[in-house]
Amino acid sequence: MHHHAERLELRTSGRSTTDITAAVQAIVGRAGADTGLCNVFVHHTSASVILCENADPQVRRDLEAFAERLVPDGDPLFRHTAEGPDDMPAHVRTVLTQSSLNLPIAAGRAALGTWQGLYLWEHRAQPHQRVVTVSVLGA
Repeated sequence: MHHHAERLELRTSGRSTTDITAAVQAIVGRAGADTGLCNVFVHHTSASVILCENADPQVRRDLEAFAERLVPDGDPLFRHTAEGPDDMPAHVRTVLTQSSLNLPIAAGRAALGTWQGLYLWEHRAQPHQRVVTVSVLGA
């Protein structure tokens, strides 16, 4: 049984998605597991990890537009406003999406579908330093 974990440190450019597919696949490769599971976990309450369409960037633009409509900045509903009008919406977006993903490993790679990519989704308006841990358990 192999167990391997690595941290990815990423600088975001504010609200956006960052493709982490190649970095995750590289970590899975270094782990040396032929089969197993890979967990991708983001260590923040205002950023998510998502499995998303990887061919057309308009899909991620549309997700951002939907999130802006669903959870607008500065909504008077929110009382947690000390860090600015985008702070509580970022927390809501994170809760509605995912803080971790589990992926199967087959033939030494995360077994993603043809059109699937892994992304860190930054929910704050300003750039942030983010940490993602990728853990591999396999044989």
